[in-house]
Amino acid sequence: MVVKKRGIVGVVGLGIMGGAFAENLRAAGWRVVGYDIAAARRRALARKGVEIAADAGEVARAAPTIILSLPKPAALAATVDAIVKAKLPRRVVIEASTFKLEDKEAAEAALHEAGHVLLDCPVSGTGIQAKVKDLVIYASGPTAEIKRLRPLFADFTRLVQDLGVFGNGSRMKYIANLLVAIHNVASAEALVLGMKAGLPPELVYEQVKVGAGNSRVFELRAPMMVKGRYDEPTMKVSIWQEGHGHHRQLRARARRADAAILGDIADLCRRHVDRLCNAGHGRTCAVLEAMAGIRRGKGKVKRARR
Repeated sequence: MVVKKRGIVGVVGLGIMGGAFAENLRAAGWRVVGYDIAAARRRALARKGVEIAADAGEVARAAPTIILSLPKPAALAATVDAIVKAKLPRRVVIEASTFKLEDKEAAEAALHEAGHVLLDCPVSGTGIQAKVKDLVIYASGPTAEIKRLRPLFADFTRLVQDLGVFGNGSRMKYIANLLVAIHNVASAEALVLGMKAGLPPELVYEQVKVGAGNSRVFELRAPMMVKGRYDEPTMKVSIWQEGHGHHRQLRARARRADAAILGDIADLCRRHVDRLCNAGHGRTCAVLEAMAGIRRGKGKVKRARR
C-alpha cells in the first residue's frame, strides 16, 4: 500500500498523547518534525520515523502548522516564547493540551502579536484511544483555519467539532473531563461493590457492559480494573487533579453569572483523586479495593483479614 505524502506538520510534546498524534500522522503520510524535552521520548519517536528537532523553535521553522501537547502551563509559555523569538512568517499553532483558559489566552495574545494564529483544540479521549485515532477535537478559534485543517485532524482523530470563539474548546473539555472522572470513579466503586457482594469482577464487567449502566469510560477502564493490571498508562494523576481545578474555575465563573451550580458529585470525585495522590499512583479500583478490605486471590476475590 502506497501512502500519499501530505505535507509537513510539527508536534511539540511527544508524551502519551502527542506521541500518538505524531505516530498516526507519520503513518498517514505526513512528514512529522517533533520535539520533547525528554530524551527517551525523542528516541522512541525517532524510531517511529519522526524527525527530531533540537528545540521548539526549530520545529516551528520547519513546519507551517504545529501541534502542541504539553504537560504544564510553563511548557506552553516556553514553547510560545520560542516560536515568537524565531521571527517566522505566519504559523498556525494547534494547542491540544488542557490548561486554564487564562494560560491559553495569554499564549493566543503573544502569538497573535507576532503574526501567528493559535487554535484552542483540547482533545477528548485517553492515551489508548489516541493510539487508534479514537479522539474528538473540541476546536475553537477562527473557523476558516479549523475548516482548512480538517484533513490534518482526520489523520489522528475520528471527529472534529468547531465550537466557535477561542476558549469554547477548553470550556467544553472541562465539562467532558468532569464526566470522565465521575464515570471512572463510579466504575471502580461498582466493581468493588460487586466483589464485596461475592461476584467475580469479570461477571460484573460483562453484565454492566450489556445493561443500562454501561458507559464509554466503563468499557475503556473496567477491563484494566478487572485484571488488576495497569501496565498501559492512559493519563497522569497530576493531570486528572489539575482537571478538577479547571472545573472548579468554570463553576466559579458560572456562579458569578448567577447560575445555580451544585457540584457535589464533582467534589466527591476530587476527594478520591486526592486519595490517589496520597497513594502515589492512579489505580482507582486498587485504592477502593484496599479501602474495602479486598485482596485478589487466584480464581476468586478474597476479603482481607482484619
